[in-house]
Amino acid sequence: MNYDSESRDTPLRSLTSAVDLVHLRYAIAAADHGSFRRAAEALLLRQSKLSRYIRQLEHSIGMVVFERSSGGVQPTSAGRDFLRTARSILEQMDSLVTSAHHAGRGDAGRLSVGFFTSLSAGNLRATLVDYQKRFPQIDVCMKESSRIRLVTALRNGALDIAIVTGDIPLLGGKSMPLWSERILVAFLQDHPLANRDVIYWTDLRTETVLLSQYDPGRELENLLISKLVSPADRPKIARHDVSRGIIKSLISAGFGVSLVTESDVGANFSGLTYRELRDGSGPSRVGFSAHWREENDNPVLASFLKLLGECYPSPDV
Repeated sequence: MNYDSESRDTPLRSLTSAVDLVHLRYAIAAADHGSFRRAAEALLLRQSKLSRYIRQLEHSIGMVVFERSSGGVQPTSAGRDFLRTARSILEQMDSLVTSAHHAGRGDAGRLSVGFFTSLSAGNLRATLVDYQKRFPQIDVCMKESSRIRLVTALRNGALDIAIVTGDIPLLGGKSMPLWSERILVAFLQDHPLANRDVIYWTDLRTETVLLSQYDPGRELENLLISKLVSPADRPKIARHDVSRGIIKSLISAGFGVSLVTESDVGANFSGLTYRELRDGSGPSRVGFSAHWREENDNPVLASFLKLLGECYPSPDV
């Protein structure tokens, strides 16, 4: 059986278009079973149909793939190389179809999440852990930045969703209220306030409160001012252009105390302790919400929003 003379006169594009995945699958099945008959039985086909497809394949590529005998079939030397490549093609195609299927359902893909809270503990950490367990094929990319930069990243599509405190100015944006966290005061373990189980805002009047200029530092400062309306009751506020971690270093060095959300407590810092801040109505809290662009059609965003809705349902639902 020789197809060389015919294939030399046939354009390469016509040869490749004449071969489809069915030809490859049938040829691999024949090689695996060593027999057209056994391969046809495994594929629930008539032997004549499988034999015809193998002949069509050999004719299309201009090469004998199998040596036939009464005992079955064996790949030729060139056929073994062809079948090795065919297996690789089918594996890649199966992987491509599976990935596309999962991506279309929101089970696979890439999700970019922006934040400026701590991931050492708290609801954001728990939510991300739960999401990764449910959808292990989704790559979650985290971006920690200021509120302004997160808004910019949402606008230009670099981020799928941002989880922040307060509102953000995003044209065409949607939002979802999530959880709230208690406000705590952080100070040295031998600080006089450490003997109290609960700290009131008015107890801070003689302290120096260290705050980062990065989010949510300004929001915490606004909260402090709203709780202590009279300037005479307010502590000294020292603003620093440093991260929350450096603020904790300053506390340990004796520069003052600071305000943190309860998720920050997960990042242990030697020598520091934390107490809940209260006013007359109870613990002081700050709310978190999710923000995204309405036109974002990333399927994995939909799966993340569904999880958020399940974990933190709206009071109106």
